[in-house]
Amino acid sequence: MSDRTNETSSSSYAEPQRTYSGAFLAAMAIAVLAAIGALVWSYVLSGRVSRQQTALADATQQNAKLAADLRETDARLRVATDELTKSLGLTQRQLDQRARAIIQREDAANKQLLAAQQQTAQQVAAVSSDVSNVKTDVGGVKTDVAKTQADLAQTNSQLQSMRGDLTGANTLIARNHDELVTLEHKGDRNYYEFSLDKGHRKPVGTVSMELRKADPKHNRFTIWVFADDRRYEKKDRNVNEPLQFYSGKQPALYEIVVNNIGSKNRISGYLSTPKSAPAPAATGQ
Repeated sequence: MSDRTNETSSSSYAEPQRTYSGAFLAAMAIAVLAAIGALVWSYVLSGRVSRQQTALADATQQNAKLAADLRETDARLRVATDELTKSLGLTQRQLDQRARAIIQREDAANKQLLAAQQQTAQQVAAVSSDVSNVKTDVGGVKTDVAKTQADLAQTNSQLQSMRGDLTGANTLIARNHDELVTLEHKGDRNYYEFSLDKGHRKPVGTVSMELRKADPKHNRFTIWVFADDRRYEKKDRNVNEPLQFYSGKQPALYEIVVNNIGSKNRISGYLSTPKSAPAPAATGQ
């Protein structure tokens, strides 16, 4: 009885020991597997890191190349910008000089027109004063008023202002020989009358002109102007229209006004030049 009890007790005591050893071995196996898994994962991560480092090195090299190309491009752009700035600066100075010259000429023309208008206003004021003072002689007053109105109309016709085709500024023109004489007496510019026959180049002042086409029905014409080894074409222009161009070493404003189209082959008018412009050796009519 006692022996059986002991056997039973022994048997019962040994069973837990075997169970504990199996669990320990299982834990060790799991630990080994985990370690192997960790090694595999470390290897995988190491490969990824290596590839990322290679890609980063390539990107860094590419960025360095791009930076070098960018510096070279910037240098070229700076050179091109400097050259363009110098060129534009010279052109701007030339434009500024030309603009100042045009503004000065326009101011002078406007002053002349203003002076003429003031003179006309003074004449009208004087006439009005005479009319108010003379009350007894009605017939004489009417005669004086009529004469004054005629003189005023003649003055206005002589001071007719037209807009130039080049500058766009108003300029005084003469529509016939008598009005041209009036302009000449003002002494502001030089005037050269001319007649042109179709197809024949003719010197006028210091330039030459040639009639290319004339339309008496519609009062339109086309001429060539030769100045400073250049040819200017004034195409399909109207009678009494100021045709402008610049000529001379120090460019000055020249004006041509055609007053009459006699036929398809002949026109007449005058050339106007500044007082400072060179005078021709001989003037042809």
